[in-house]
Amino acid sequence: MKVYESNKVRNVALLGHTGSGKTTLAETMIFESGTTRKRGSIESKNSLSDYHDFEKEKQKSIYGSLLHLDWRGTKINLLDTPGSSDFYGQIAESFSVADVAMFVLNSESGVEIGTETYWNAAEKEGIPSMIVVNKLDSVNSNFQNTMDMAKERFGRAVAIVQYPYSEGEEFHAIIDVLKMTMYEFPEAGGRPDKLPIPESHVAQAELLHNELVELIAENDETLLDLYFENGELDEYQMRDGLHMSLMNRDIFPVFCTSATRNAGTGRIMGFIGNVAPSPLDRDMKLKNGDSFQIDRDGNPSFFVFKTGSESHVGDLTYFKATGGSIKPGLDLENSRTQDSLRVGSLFIAQGSKRTEVSEVMAGDLAVAVKLKDLHSGDTVRLKGENLEFSGINYPNTTMRVAIKLKKEGEEDKLGSALHQIQKEDPSITVEHSQELQQTILHGLGEEHLSITLYELKERFNLDVEFIRPRIPYRETITKRVDTHYKHKKQSGGAGQFAEVYLSIEPWEEGMPDRDDLNVRNIDKIELEWGGTLVFQNCIVGGVIDNRFMPAILKGVMEKMSNGPLSGCRARDIRISVYDGSMHSVDSNEAAFKTAALMAFKDGFLKAAPQLMEPLYEIEVTLPATYMGDVMSDLSSRRGQILGMDSEGSIQKIRAIVPLQELDQYTTRLKSMTQGSATFTRTYHDYGQVPHDIQQRIIETTLADDIS
Repeated sequence: MKVYESNKVRNVALLGHTGSGKTTLAETMIFESGTTRKRGSIESKNSLSDYHDFEKEKQKSIYGSLLHLDWRGTKINLLDTPGSSDFYGQIAESFSVADVAMFVLNSESGVEIGTETYWNAAEKEGIPSMIVVNKLDSVNSNFQNTMDMAKERFGRAVAIVQYPYSEGEEFHAIIDVLKMTMYEFPEAGGRPDKLPIPESHVAQAELLHNELVELIAENDETLLDLYFENGELDEYQMRDGLHMSLMNRDIFPVFCTSATRNAGTGRIMGFIGNVAPSPLDRDMKLKNGDSFQIDRDGNPSFFVFKTGSESHVGDLTYFKATGGSIKPGLDLENSRTQDSLRVGSLFIAQGSKRTEVSEVMAGDLAVAVKLKDLHSGDTVRLKGENLEFSGINYPNTTMRVAIKLKKEGEEDKLGSALHQIQKEDPSITVEHSQELQQTILHGLGEEHLSITLYELKERFNLDVEFIRPRIPYRETITKRVDTHYKHKKQSGGAGQFAEVYLSIEPWEEGMPDRDDLNVRNIDKIELEWGGTLVFQNCIVGGVIDNRFMPAILKGVMEKMSNGPLSGCRARDIRISVYDGSMHSVDSNEAAFKTAALMAFKDGFLKAAPQLMEPLYEIEVTLPATYMGDVMSDLSSRRGQILGMDSEGSIQKIRAIVPLQELDQYTTRLKSMTQGSATFTRTYHDYGQVPHDIQQRIIETTLADDIS
């Protein structure tokens, strides 16, 4: 198998909303390049990238897939990504190694929500981006509307390089304003005829050509001078200018295609090979914030962007070679663990098919097998080096479920399965909550979590179901109360005696000190479950020996970890120990711990206890059409609207919503908006639970305790 030099490699992430045709486009590009002899399809369930059983069943991309092709001596690696935001983790992995992002727009729908989400991420990562308008042969194709939406959302840097001569059923030709040529395609697609631009389109083509030249020139002073001097740029000057403008995200070139009819892919591949950046053109980010340039002559190293496992192969490690050349037999180390490893067999991937290679040059993407304990985001380097790349920016989760085993005794098997799933997909978070006594999965949506359930059942042979997760409520108080408890026990032998007087009150940062108490010592404790406990020793006259203070604090903490109101953890309380008594013989630490616990419990229930619930700040991105429905739904979920932003036809709503109301929100939002809306969430704070809901929670807790 041919080994490609670094400057002859292009790493392209294929991105776009579900249904834009990314997978079909990838199949067509690979077929048109001659890399394969037959085009696969999603409908026939034989596409190169959608090869998992679940993908074939759903007829959509769920997992990211690595493909490749050769176009006139340049190797183009294609990172085909899912279109649904539920699988954004796969896109984050692709972004970590891509040198250019190719956004595929459906000419019937224009810029959809998923596309905008991925565009914003590419912008944040600084990845050069180009646009391909697909499905121009569709009945409802509207290229101009798609361009209007793209320019509205992505700015004037959106530059038309190609536009369709006609659309819909009449689509058969593309006018290229960079080459000033019309490409006319045969009925079966494939290699086009190059024709002069028809007279009826000359004026429009020249207008777009001049706009493209001006946009290229204005981003390069040398080219701008040449443009002013000659009134034109030649093809090679435009190519160089396009390369730099693309690199700097000063221009987003637009190409046209019908992937199903194999029309336009050759020109796209030619542009990628001639103009798009190679791995040598783009620096990678190091963990310390510095930049790292891919170095063909440097020490061997690579960055892991994806891991997998197959029963007949073992561990699969997808990587980008970042230095030197990677060969079997190399002795390297994992920068995260400092463990040594020896590189075994190397392969280039065509979806599930792999071809063994003897060497992988810096900048190229490949697969290694049987490398142990490597995770996505790991750096592999020469032993003793200080090289470590920045990790992968996975998104925050938006949905959670609890896992229930139907068979006893499979807890260890479930733990191992979840560990493997999380290793392969770090956008899944596994939480073993002792507080809630549940194993909780956090994911990016219902589809994302349904894949995990499928894998647990089919791949790991576990009989499990998803149930509603419990809410980590908190308890606090709303008024000050003085309380006391005398613990006295005498039943033969040594007795127990302790008496404590406590003043308990709500705590807020910055609240004044107690002038009515002789505060001798203050402990401010930041609780591991959030919030604060302020513990004050106000004892005078030695009525309680100082050696018993830790026991009193321990008793209070024990009850706070299992709150008096509902069994949830308590927070944000100030406790002052201001009086008490002890016995010279019968007082001990156990007695004072018990007295403090009982005094705190009694006082807490008299201090107007309040249940608190976790609140999340969410941002919903949606088409304007659904604003009313989504706003109404948020209100029904006790949401507090913070603000709204409008960006053309795209709307954004920011709100604070209780976690209890968000557990099924992903499903509801997709249902309301026909799958066109997305949302993100971040933890905000704890807030008071309304009285009626608080009573219902307490009654439910009591009922559970009784049962």
